Amino acid sequence: MKEVILAKCGELVLKGLNRSNFENILMNNIKQKLKDDLKSIRSAQSTVYIELNEGADPDLVVEKLTKVFGISSISRAGIFEKDIEKIKKGACEYLRDELTLAKTFKVESKRSDKKFPLKSPEISAITGGEILKNFRHLKVDVNNPDIVVTVEIRDNNAFVHGARIKGAGGMPTSSNGKAAVLISGGIDSPVAAYMMAKRGLSLDAIHFFSSPYTSEKAKEKVIELTRIISGYAGKINLHIVPFTQQQLEIKKMCKNEHMTLIMRRMMMQIAERIAKKNRCDGLITGESLGQVASQTLLALAVTGECVKMPILRPLVGMDKEEIVTIARKIGTFETSILPYEDCCTVFVPKHPTTKPKLSSILESESKIDMEYWIQKAVDETYVIEVSE
Repeated sequence: MKEVILAKCGELVLKGLNRSNFENILMNNIKQKLKDDLKSIRSAQSTVYIELNEGADPDLVVEKLTKVFGISSISRAGIFEKDIEKIKKGACEYLRDELTLAKTFKVESKRSDKKFPLKSPEISAITGGEILKNFRHLKVDVNNPDIVVTVEIRDNNAFVHGARIKGAGGMPTSSNGKAAVLISGGIDSPVAAYMMAKRGLSLDAIHFFSSPYTSEKAKEKVIELTRIISGYAGKINLHIVPFTQQQLEIKKMCKNEHMTLIMRRMMMQIAERIAKKNRCDGLITGESLGQVASQTLLALAVTGECVKMPILRPLVGMDKEEIVTIARKIGTFETSILPYEDCCTVFVPKHPTTKPKLSSILESESKIDMEYWIQKAVDETYVIEVSE
């Protein structure tokens, strides 16, 4: 029996005349994800049809597809001729295992091909009757069935499938441009990276590393977090920025209560230069309003003032519990809580300012040769290519 995987398109179906561009990006992302498993792929009627090579594991392929942004649901489906006798018998055979285990079911039918002689309710009734005849333990439940049998009559074939697996949703990665995410070893920034990849951004990542105050284990932790995110966002270039000397200079020359904000401002300017160099159009941070002293409204304003590039803060209105929930869902939480400190936590002052005035910060900052230290960090940055 021939089988196909149906990947239903998500919100990209709402796009207008350029919808085909989004669909092409989605199909290219699917090709990259499935690689040698893929035999053919095409798009029609808001659905991507995926045929697999012989020997490919359909369950493993479905699992991979759940990490492809732009897909709302995934189903393994049997392919049948548009003949009601073959459809109803095929449904019983193709879904035999699921129907045997279930206690209740219902049939839903969709008839895209209006030339098919039976209407959707008739297709459902005939197919449901055949299922009841062959699986006498089953009962119909239209409200909360154990299994929904779906029959789709399309232009070339009929398709029958059971359970739909929820997809990642969002927009296809790279369909909305490219941005650089400032990634620490904490919980927040990997979640921010995931959320913006879900909105169609491809990613570079930037990590500030302060050896010997932060260990190689801390860097390995960040590489692993980036690898997990690459499972959703594709290959990510991770830019490692040596930052020890810059932090020591700030500590030496600036007021203690201003250290964090001046450090953040320098990091943002370094990140902006790296982002521009790598054709990124924005920066992403894991900042959440009020979570720490450097994330008050006034502090965020002072931090963002020093760059012209858009700063995306997808977590800004979320509390920690909401962020942790997403971290657990995408698989970054257990790595994030490993006890290796990042550069920000090592150099935190005891009493950082929470209501900074830009003029005071600039006065403190003027004691440092910002251009020298920023460019030095950019020049010493090296790149690690990370993929799933």
